[in-house]
Amino acid sequence: MNTSSTVQSAQRSDWKSAIQASMVLTIGMGFGRFAFTAIYPHMVDEGVLSLRGGSLAASANYAGYLLGALLAVRLRAHKAHWFCQLSTLGTALCLAVLALLTSTGAIVAVRGVAGLFSALSMVAASLWLLEHRGHSWGAPLLYAGVGVGIALSAELLVVAESLGLASAGMWLILGFAALIMGLAAAPAFLTGDRGNNTRQGLRETTPSNTDTTVVAAWPLVLIYGLAGLGYIVTATYLPTLVKTAFPDLDPAHVWTVFGLGAAPSCYLWHRAHERLGTRHTLRLNLIVQACGVALPVVLDSGAGYLLSALLVGGTFMGTVTIAMPAAQRAARQSGANLLATMTLAYGLGQIIGPLLADSLYALSHTFASALLSAAVALVIATLISLRL
Repeated sequence: MNTSSTVQSAQRSDWKSAIQASMVLTIGMGFGRFAFTAIYPHMVDEGVLSLRGGSLAASANYAGYLLGALLAVRLRAHKAHWFCQLSTLGTALCLAVLALLTSTGAIVAVRGVAGLFSALSMVAASLWLLEHRGHSWGAPLLYAGVGVGIALSAELLVVAESLGLASAGMWLILGFAALIMGLAAAPAFLTGDRGNNTRQGLRETTPSNTDTTVVAAWPLVLIYGLAGLGYIVTATYLPTLVKTAFPDLDPAHVWTVFGLGAAPSCYLWHRAHERLGTRHTLRLNLIVQACGVALPVVLDSGAGYLLSALLVGGTFMGTVTIAMPAAQRAARQSGANLLATMTLAYGLGQIIGPLLADSLYALSHTFASALLSAAVALVIATLISLRL
C-alpha cells in the first residue's frame, strides 16, 4: 500500500474513532446528564417531583459527577476503552430504572449514579480519543456529541409526549435509545488497540495551524470550575422557567435549541481557537456565555429565552472544546491526569450552582438573582483568563 493510501486509511479510521467517542458523550452527557432538564417540568406537573425534589436530584447528579471525576483521576489512557463501555451501559440502565421510580429519595439516588457515569464518559472518551488514539483534531466532533445528545433526547421527548406518554414512558424511551447507540459504538472499545494511526501519521493529518500553546494549569482549572457554575443554572432550570413564564411554549423545543447551539459551536470555537489562541478565545467565549446567562433577566420574553438557549448552548461546550485540549497539552508536561482534575472542578461548580439557585429562589421567588450570580461567575472567570 502506498503512502497516500495509508494516510487516507488512517484518516478514515480517525474519523470513525472520533464519531464513536462522540457517541459516548451523546449517551453519557446528552442523555444521562441533560435529558433530566427537559423531563423535569413533566415530573413536576405529574406530582412525581416537587421543585425542591428536582433541585435535590440535580445536586445529587452533580455530586455523582464530582465522585466520578474523583474516581477518574487515576484513569490512564490505555484503560479508557473499558470505562467508555461502562459509562454507556450504566447510563442506559439508569435511564430505564427512572421509569420505575416514584419516590423522591430513589430518584435522587439514581440521578447521583447517573452523574458518576457522566463524569466517567467525559474523562474516558476524552482520554481515549485525544491521548490514546492521539486525535487532538477530533475534539470538536467529540464534544459536539453532547449537543447532539441534548437535541436528540429533547425531540424524542416531544415524540413521546405526542404519543401521550407520561414521564415514566419518556425515561424508558431514552433508556432504550441509549442502549441501541451504546451497542453501536461498543466494537470500538472492546480492545485497547490504538488502531492503524501512528504518531507520524498523526503529524501528517493534523492541521499545521492548530494552537499548541501551553497555558498555566491551575488558572485553567479555576476558570473551568467557574464556567461549570456559570452555565449550570440555565442548563438546569431553562425549560422550567419557560414553562412557568410561557405555558403555551413547549419547553422541550427551547431545550432542543440549546442542544442545536452546542453541537456546531464546537467547530466554531475550535476554529476560533486555531486563529486566536487559547487565551483570547476563552475570554470571548466566557463573555458571550455570561451575556446569554443574564439575558432572560433583561429580556423576559419568549425571544429572550430562545436567544439565551442559543447563546449558552452555543458557548458552554465551546468552553470544553477550548479548555480540555489545552489541559491535555499542559498535562503532557506535568504527567498528571489534568482532564480528570478539570472535570472535578467543573463538577464542584455544578454542585454549587443549583444549591445557590435554590437558596436565592427561596428568598426572592424568582430565578433572576441566580442567573445574575451565574453571569458574575463567568465574568470572574474572564478576569482570571487575563492572567492565564
